[in-house]
Amino acid sequence: MNIKRIIVLGIALVAASAAALMVRSLVGGGTPKSEARVAPPPIAMSQVLVANTNLQPGQPLTPEAVRWQKWPASSVDSGFITRVMAPNIEAAVKGTVVRTPLIAGQPITNTEIVHADAAGMMAAMLNPGMRAVSITISVDSGAGGFILPNDRIDLILAQKYGSNPPQVRSHTILNNVRVLAVDQVYKQEKDTKTVIAKSATLELTPAEAELVEKAQNQGTLSLSLRPLNDAEAAQVASASGLSRVPTPTASPMGDGMGGGDAVSIIRYGIIHNSQAKADQERVQ
Repeated sequence: MNIKRIIVLGIALVAASAAALMVRSLVGGGTPKSEARVAPPPIAMSQVLVANTNLQPGQPLTPEAVRWQKWPASSVDSGFITRVMAPNIEAAVKGTVVRTPLIAGQPITNTEIVHADAAGMMAAMLNPGMRAVSITISVDSGAGGFILPNDRIDLILAQKYGSNPPQVRSHTILNNVRVLAVDQVYKQEKDTKTVIAKSATLELTPAEAELVEKAQNQGTLSLSLRPLNDAEAAQVASASGLSRVPTPTASPMGDGMGGGDAVSIIRYGIIHNSQAKADQERVQ
């Protein structure tokens, strides 16, 4: 064979091989190099105390109302209650009350609950828009000591008038009022049946607080204990926006605070009863 022909064929073969490799690389052929995948580092987790259900201000915090929830450690706020800080969930919530509304799954912080011995305990027990007002009572005016915190009562005003002979007129000025505390007792202790007290703290609307303050200067206030099953009726009345103030009628004292069976209506702080409105203006 001619040596020149062999050389030409060799060069052609090398050129064809190079062209084939070039085309293969352009269309993405070939076996890619295998690279070992590196797993990302695990996220550090912590366990924080969260609400197990929606909680309202004043509601006692119980072990059933909370749970431990895994939470990224990098997102744990300094105010969160963690399992490292409080391993025992019962000890973590013992004697605490919800101070601000909490939704299910929300982390609980130290600023959203208050302990029983803290100064803000009474404020946490109040429902939104309500006020705590204390009145003086005695064994006789406090149902013999059988009225305890969270009971519901009617508030009765007794007034003396006339002198020969002296007479007394009494009438209910408020219905379905929640008792927040009796003296310094704000919760019923186990097996407690009576509390002989000198004062009672009531949960009232601002308008009712003014009415009670006026009544204290006009006569003697007494508490009339209501049955336990009246609590549902009280909740319905509160949700409807109706006042617990009976409609005043003329009294022998001429003060416009007589008794009656009808009810005034307070909507957004406005009393829609002409006589009651006049009384409120005189108080102001």
